[in-house]
Amino acid sequence: MKRRELFSSLSSSFSKKEKQEIILRPPYFQDETIFFSNCISCDGLCSTACEENIIVIQEDLTPKLDFTSSGCTYCDECANACPNEVLKLEYKKHINAKIEIDVLSCLAWNQTMCFSCKDPCFDDAIDFLGMFRPSINNNCTSCGFCIKTCPTNAIKIVS
Repeated sequence: MKRRELFSSLSSSFSKKEKQEIILRPPYFQDETIFFSNCISCDGLCSTACEENIIVIQEDLTPKLDFTSSGCTYCDECANACPNEVLKLEYKKHINAKIEIDVLSCLAWNQTMCFSCKDPCFDDAIDFLGMFRPSINNNCTSCGFCIKTCPTNAIKIVS
């Protein structure tokens, strides 16, 4: 084995694995497998009922949340519009997502005053140490409003 091959094989074990896309569902379901059986016969009524236009119907005809333009107000309209009982008010819960702040990209973590994530947060889920170093606390409902407002895209959904 040549030295170059040795180092290539060693470095490949440390390289990042491809990230799978995180699919967030509307917060009104009990069992995710039901999306694949019941949503395929629907016309995507949940996406048209969504006031914030964050529900996107994918190629497999199942809904997912997209926080690039807005966040979820938990208004219940998608559950009310669901004809196949995939989304039901009785299953309402927080969106199953963990939201983190990338401290390397965040302006406030890099000594620039920025409150763009805190201002739209309905739940007071972002704490600042003085005027800097924001962190997400336990009040976070994963609504996504902070994601779209971050000027440096430092707020991410992690698995």
